[in-house]
Amino acid sequence: MKKQAFNPFLPLNEYIPDGEPHVFGDRVYLYGSHDKEGGETFCMLDYTVYSAPVDDLSDWRCEGTIYRAGQDPDYGERKFMYAPDVVRGNDGRYYLYYCMSGEYGKGGYFGPISVAVCDSPAGKFEYLGFVRYPDKTPMKKYVCFDPGVINDNGTIRIYYGTQYIYDNDDDYIANEERVLEQASMFGKSRQEILDTPESVMGANMVVVGDDMLTVKGEPTRIIPYKTKGTDFEEHPFFEASSMRKVGSTYYFIYSSWLNHELCYATSPFPDRDFRFRGTIISNGDIGFNGRKAEDRLNMTGTTHGSIENINGQWYVFYHRLTHKSDYSRQACAERITILPDGSIPQVEVTSCGLNGKPLIAEGSYPAVIACNITNGKMPHGSNKIHKFSLPNVSSCGNERFVAEISSGTFLGYKYFSFRGNKKIGVTACGNGSGKIAVGIGMNENPIGEIPVFPSEVWTDFTAEISIPDGVYPLYLRYCGNGEIKIKNILF
Repeated sequence: MKKQAFNPFLPLNEYIPDGEPHVFGDRVYLYGSHDKEGGETFCMLDYTVYSAPVDDLSDWRCEGTIYRAGQDPDYGERKFMYAPDVVRGNDGRYYLYYCMSGEYGKGGYFGPISVAVCDSPAGKFEYLGFVRYPDKTPMKKYVCFDPGVINDNGTIRIYYGTQYIYDNDDDYIANEERVLEQASMFGKSRQEILDTPESVMGANMVVVGDDMLTVKGEPTRIIPYKTKGTDFEEHPFFEASSMRKVGSTYYFIYSSWLNHELCYATSPFPDRDFRFRGTIISNGDIGFNGRKAEDRLNMTGTTHGSIENINGQWYVFYHRLTHKSDYSRQACAERITILPDGSIPQVEVTSCGLNGKPLIAEGSYPAVIACNITNGKMPHGSNKIHKFSLPNVSSCGNERFVAEISSGTFLGYKYFSFRGNKKIGVTACGNGSGKIAVGIGMNENPIGEIPVFPSEVWTDFTAEISIPDGVYPLYLRYCGNGEIKIKNILF
């Protein structure tokens, strides 16, 4: 019997963000960066891959460490491997593309794009080389960052780049301070910054030959760099390039300047004429049903992911933030729909994710599968660890829980299927004393309350509450003094 799946769908002590899902054979593989639980910077661990049968997305298997940062000759000051992608080459082997970086992203824009190879999608990969020109010099045109790769009917295309606000201003070239700042950030000379048409930044594509290393021609810019007056103006490209081909249409998935959302653009061509189409998902549900940024339902921060068709169903893979930082991110996924006109309606973040149906309201669930965690004033992450108190997914030893729950904190679980439920509870501890209001609608009146009192050890607090049969979101709102932690939800 299949297990239920929920978000995050990997083991709760695993942190694999920047997910690139790929179906190879009868399994789906999730390639991504590898964060440390409670880490101090991005991507502190070596690449680890998980896979699952395409017909059972609850059964994820760890394939182990498939590639170590120390295998790259550039390992040293830049010792962390950022968001990778894997493609099957025309020779049937599997090629891993990635870039190295230092702490907090320092040096991560210096390039080049590195490549490793393996006979199996499950690893282990061996270093092959770097993307280069025919004369063997590194291909470092524009900014080499976040490579996404596609085998387009035998043509291997690499999409990459990043983009900041710098030279969208008309007077940029005359601003020496900003020119030098950009040169320092991207490891370029002042003259290279000034001589590159438009900018060294932007979203780019380059083709490599059958050796998977040597470029065939110069990279091309795939979407407008200057976005003012274009359909990208409200959602400009920032990073996280990923390409999928659906029928004869190319889907470019990326993270926008807003940083919390995965957007997409489409074109009948792989290298030009992309038009912005919309947002697929926001890790704060911003934009979903018109939700504004100030009403975000989670702490927001970096996002990166892509879409994949698995056993006939399309999904978007993304990540959420934990530990009050951008440095401990966990893989999540949601079902999506590609409509006949090619559009993808934005979907909300949920707790049931890959399950394909609501979770059954029986037994016990980890509290950290909450898809909404908010005190009504949640911040945006942006390359930092917040020091002030705010509700968050946290850990201590082998335990994971929602911590720093103060009065007014709201936890949401979407969705549960209720049938004959007469009791609900939580496993909690802390110095807090008060009640947890239980609701089955965000703006509806509570249907009951769970009393809680101070406890130094994990304690089950339950209440007799009749929940009508049906499928509902479950909402818990703490009201009281002090702070509590919640480890489990009990039915």
